[in-house]
Amino acid sequence: MATDTRPALFTGWGFIPDKVKKAQKKMEAYPFDVDAWGILLREAQNQGVEKARNLYELLVSTFSNSGRYWKIYIEQEMKHKNYERVEKLFQRCLMKILNIDLWKCYLNYVKETKGGLATFREKMAQAYDFALDKMGMDIQSHSIWNDYIQFLKAVEAVGSYAENQRITAVRRVYQRGICNPMTNVEGLWKEYTNYENGINPIIAQKMVDDRGRDYMNARRVAKEYEALTKGLNRSAPSVPPTSTLEELKQVELWKKYIQWEKSNPLRTEDKTLITKRVMFAYEQCLLCLGFHPDIWYEDALFLENSSKEFTEKGDMNNAKVFNDEAASVFERAISGPMKTNMLIYFAYADFEEGRMKFDKVHSIFKRLIGIQENDPTLAYIQYMKFGRRAEGIKEARLIFKKAREDPRSKHQIFVAAALMEYYFSKDAQIAIKIFELGLRKYEGTPEYVLAYIDYLSHLNEDNNTRVLFERVLTSGHLPEDKTGEIWLKFQDFEANCGDLNSIVKVEKRRLATFKDESSHKEAALLVDRHRFLDLYPCTQTELKALGYTDILAKPSVVPVASVNNTEAAVAAEVKAEEEETEKKLADCPRPDLSQMLPFRPRKVARIGSHIVPGGEFPLPPAASHTITLLPPPLSFQGPFVRVDELMRLMAECTIPEPKVEEVPVTNGATEAGDGSQDADTTKRKRAADDSTGKANEDSDEEESSQKAPARDIYRSRQQKRAK
Repeated sequence: MATDTRPALFTGWGFIPDKVKKAQKKMEAYPFDVDAWGILLREAQNQGVEKARNLYELLVSTFSNSGRYWKIYIEQEMKHKNYERVEKLFQRCLMKILNIDLWKCYLNYVKETKGGLATFREKMAQAYDFALDKMGMDIQSHSIWNDYIQFLKAVEAVGSYAENQRITAVRRVYQRGICNPMTNVEGLWKEYTNYENGINPIIAQKMVDDRGRDYMNARRVAKEYEALTKGLNRSAPSVPPTSTLEELKQVELWKKYIQWEKSNPLRTEDKTLITKRVMFAYEQCLLCLGFHPDIWYEDALFLENSSKEFTEKGDMNNAKVFNDEAASVFERAISGPMKTNMLIYFAYADFEEGRMKFDKVHSIFKRLIGIQENDPTLAYIQYMKFGRRAEGIKEARLIFKKAREDPRSKHQIFVAAALMEYYFSKDAQIAIKIFELGLRKYEGTPEYVLAYIDYLSHLNEDNNTRVLFERVLTSGHLPEDKTGEIWLKFQDFEANCGDLNSIVKVEKRRLATFKDESSHKEAALLVDRHRFLDLYPCTQTELKALGYTDILAKPSVVPVASVNNTEAAVAAEVKAEEEETEKKLADCPRPDLSQMLPFRPRKVARIGSHIVPGGEFPLPPAASHTITLLPPPLSFQGPFVRVDELMRLMAECTIPEPKVEEVPVTNGATEAGDGSQDADTTKRKRAADDSTGKANEDSDEEESSQKAPARDIYRSRQQKRAK
């Protein structure tokens, strides 16, 4: 296999290591194997870009919305100065991939290639403005803001008018940047304040105060933004869903981030800004989750709802802009990762139908039906329903005719067309003719036969229904192993419409048809006669004993779990597995635990001392070593304690609680009451000393040295000077 693809991918590569060949085989088996692509890329970077260009083209076509891979390809072309190819690559990827590293690469390319032009400053300024319009809301966009400001500061200005123009341009970029939540917004604010003070200190304070509130708001949101997106892997390429734990965690984090943007964390009244930030969040998410149809649909639905809100407010310009953006999201989806996903096509068709663009809806359905690897049956059915809604039943009939002629269509198209005629045209005979037409082709398909039977039962056509049962069961087109549910329907029909003799006849015919499987199980057939919906005349245990589950050919219905209840679905699956395991263990033989004997290790195990051979074992080595360290039993002569009596006395005795004495606190943290009490005690002592005449200067100095004031200002100043 490697030799077949070598001319396309490895032309001129020379010797190819074995790990590269293995990686190529893995990539061919699963085109989205990121590890295999990593090995191929490392080997391609060692080759020249001319030799590896086919590989790079295959890479960016496989991961069409991965900014990391586009950047690798472009850097290789820039390395060899293939600037024409670089510009074409940027035209292919730049507008649809809002990756911060890719846009930085674009700015470096403009700076490197346009530096010698006379209009370099204008082109560079346009490139920076263009980049900030697209990527200015990214949390890692600080370097672009800072580079733009430094570029404007470095522009030469001759004359006062040019100087004022430069100051205005720099100030405008600063003021836009400090209001934008991003990392290191504090550094940008500090540079802005220094810049204003350097121009005119008189008006600088007013300028800073005017923007201070916006900066504080941006700094608050930036911290929330950074904490919320901390676990996001923005460099992960978009691959089809694998339902791994890591992927589910990433999906949850992305949706939490998008919901946070919808909650208006900036607390602004500018609806346009809110919508743009949510749009940017969705674009960032789609770079990593481009194969998740729910993200595409939620993005387009949000833009559609925003357009309706602007229409209600009378802002028709923004309404049209965001409405067109929603259509653009759908178009990008079906042109990229969702090109075979019918759900996105149907959502796109509904969106355009809501805008009354019926020609566009026709083109969408034709585009979907034209995909050869898809089953077009559901597409034809939805196309017929649209044709009936938009242009009437005649258009739906034309679409049904095209569907019948398509060899890929299945029996469901006849069922849908017949029911559409019955419910819309109110003509039961047309529906019967369509069912009869389909029965010629799908008489051997039990699902189609059951749908026809349900329709006739709905019409209460007893004779026609009975004729259909006889016709299908005796024609021989259906294999016997696929007629179980039809026999069950026939028996239910006779139970509802026929007499007891007809019921017994059907049971006998059914028993004869499944004689190998239903021998000695007449009671199970009796259960089918008397059951109703999910009510049975026996318990589940009795049904199992009768072998009823073996005869019942009714397919089980698997409930579809909600996408948002992933944890509940996983828990339900785990619970079901546990219940199934318990059922299996219930049928398995288990030991009788009541007959088990305790394990009594002995230091010296005597043979035959235990009733079970091997029931006594020597002590473990650690326990044996501990016993050798203990004194022998003869060394203890008493007293011997009766342990039970001791434990009873300890349980009945009453132990008084210890008294807690208050200890006076002599530091500065004393409360007001304690301080006043100490002060009164000191005053009484001094008064007693004065009355007896025993106080002198030495005693005063000693007392003052022993009890210093709580907050001595003089000492604190002396200590500060000493430091």
